[in-house]
Amino acid sequence: MNAAQHTAPDPAPASAPVAVVTGASRGLGLALARALAADGWQLVVTARGEAELAAAAADLAAVTEVVALPGSVVDDDHRARLAEAAAGLGGADLLINNAGTLNGASTPGADPLPRLADFPLPDLLEAFEVNALAPIALTQLLLPQLRARAGAVLNISSDAAVVAYPGWGGYGAGKAALDLATAVLAREEPQLRVWAVDPGSMRTRMLQEASPGEDISGEPLPEDVAPVLLGLLRDGAASGRYRAADLAAARGGR
Repeated sequence: MNAAQHTAPDPAPASAPVAVVTGASRGLGLALARALAADGWQLVVTARGEAELAAAAADLAAVTEVVALPGSVVDDDHRARLAEAAAGLGGADLLINNAGTLNGASTPGADPLPRLADFPLPDLLEAFEVNALAPIALTQLLLPQLRARAGAVLNISSDAAVVAYPGWGGYGAGKAALDLATAVLAREEPQLRVWAVDPGSMRTRMLQEASPGEDISGEPLPEDVAPVLLGLLRDGAASGRYRAADLAAARGGR
């Protein structure tokens, strides 16, 4: 199956905004997609895991219109299909670049956080492609749609982009590159809102893979973090880099 399209029993009106969400089969990506669907957004969602994405799309389709396209954001043709799907729904108002990888490795059992001295260069290249290059490339494709709607780009960053954690060099360097690209895009496209957001630690599969054997049950769920991030959209926040913890504290103080 190359694509799966699910339509809600009551399709969203033609005026409903459209969001493209990568890495949407689980974790923060799925939580963001669910929150957007609840707010009436139409969705184009993607992830590498076909079965997980199909299950997520079936859940989302009970709420809104959703087009699910399994594949890798590193693939040029796949990114083109995502842009075409968004145009078919009326054009993207929001792009969420959430897909990411710790180490770029597809080999089971590979070290989730290799030291830079030991990082296999093909895996490091893949990590940069997923975490930095692919989001920039997908943004390029969607810019005409986003410009037409004075839309927004939300790039999911990490504290590893600004703090030197041993073992996080490959992932953090890719996210740091994405942070700088986000800041430059915001200057070059002032009619758009462009955000990089560090969501903080969450109770996700990625964090568990990065922390084998550790108890992460005390970390917040992605479903608790997603509304905080989407507050940037609701509030019309200025372009910039944000931390979810700071956003939550600010909202709590209102």
